[in-house]
Amino acid sequence: MNRHIKKISSYAVIGSMSAFLITSLTGCGGSDEQASQPAEKPTIKKEGATVTIEEKPPGTYKIIDEVPSATTRVILRDANGTERILSQAEIDKLVKEEEAKVEAGTSKLTQPPEEVAKEGGMGLAGTLMASMAAGMVGSYLMNKLMNNQNYQQNRRMTYKSPQVYSRSQSSFKKARAGGGFGSTKKSTTSAPRKTGFFSSKKKSSSSRSVFGG
Repeated sequence: MNRHIKKISSYAVIGSMSAFLITSLTGCGGSDEQASQPAEKPTIKKEGATVTIEEKPPGTYKIIDEVPSATTRVILRDANGTERILSQAEIDKLVKEEEAKVEAGTSKLTQPPEEVAKEGGMGLAGTLMASMAAGMVGSYLMNKLMNNQNYQQNRRMTYKSPQVYSRSQSSFKKARAGGGFGSTKKSTTSAPRKTGFFSSKKKSSSSRSVFGG
């Protein structure tokens, strides 16, 4: 009898050890599989924006207003104060011009900010690519510029004042927190009140409890 009990105990121990080994091997395989997965690369945010750019003679430009919007628009105010919206063809042309300068190493966007300031500031194409609309109108070029330290510093300089830059950053931050650009939140409404028999019955019972009638 004792011999049979010992055999059964031995089989139970062996079965438990086998299950433990299988679980351990499965866990190791899962961790290796997770470790082998490549990390996701950061992507350029394509955010809609309405950007107003003002011309400052001689041939330099500043961002004077910038707000989130459902569609991207670029408004140009010339030296005479006249405003017009740039066409998509004009925007595409500006992006290509600036891309060629970046490839040739002559773009002011990648130059030291001190040199850009001495030269009077950015041209129209550079100012456009320094705005919040850059990710939408020229995402390919933005991928080349995002890790450039001079570009990040020059972006701030393209705004008319630190207040304009701060206001722009704040408005886009609120838009992201609000769930998108040009979209509205769904309004929350309270549950409809009950009407009819159940409503009147509830009112009558509550009036009795208050006045003791």
